Amino acid sequence: MDHLPAKSFRTIWIGFSLIALMLGGGLILKRLQRDQVLVSELPVYSQLSDFRLTNQLGQVVTRESLLGKIWIADVIFSRCGGPCPEMTKNMRALRDSLNGDELVHFVSITTDPDFDTPEILMRHAKRYGAEPDGWSFLTGSKKEIFRLAVDGLKLTAIEKAEGDQADPDDLFIHSTIFVVVDQKGRMRAAIPGLEPGAKEKTLDTIQRLRLRDGL
Repeated sequence: MDHLPAKSFRTIWIGFSLIALMLGGGLILKRLQRDQVLVSELPVYSQLSDFRLTNQLGQVVTRESLLGKIWIADVIFSRCGGPCPEMTKNMRALRDSLNGDELVHFVSITTDPDFDTPEILMRHAKRYGAEPDGWSFLTGSKKEIFRLAVDGLKLTAIEKAEGDQADPDDLFIHSTIFVVVDQKGRMRAAIPGLEPGAKEKTLDTIQRLRLRDGL
């Protein structure tokens, strides 16, 4: 059997290489288009305005200080006898799943600022193994809390009248929602924090936001 000349081999290999390049390029383009669709499916519910609250270390936390982070937020209070402990456990499970990812920050906002001082929130955070570099428990004036939690994050926080309280710690009606905020300070998702699959849905949302910036 006659052997093909070297020039023919080169021509064949160049042809195979071009085909492989075209196929690979097509797959990459499809993936980029798919990723773009995933990100575009996330609506922008609100653009957060400036706020100024205090974390468990007594440090000021603002909208600007969280820019560049994807953050997960909820509302709780330390003496809650209702859903708050389960919400915080679920937040901790989320945090553990991310292995201390520095891009993602967790924010728990108290609805009981008159009681929840930074010192009390520090003890509360330690109870759940929440390190302050990755998880901020925030307190401050009721006006600032309302501006962030209700106006910005679209969460509910209503103080119960004394006659409506089931026990002394039954102080508030509040949302049990995990809110996802993107790197530009925009609310992008609201996920029921106590429902099955909440962790997976939140992690999926974080991944979609990562794809937008190639992170």
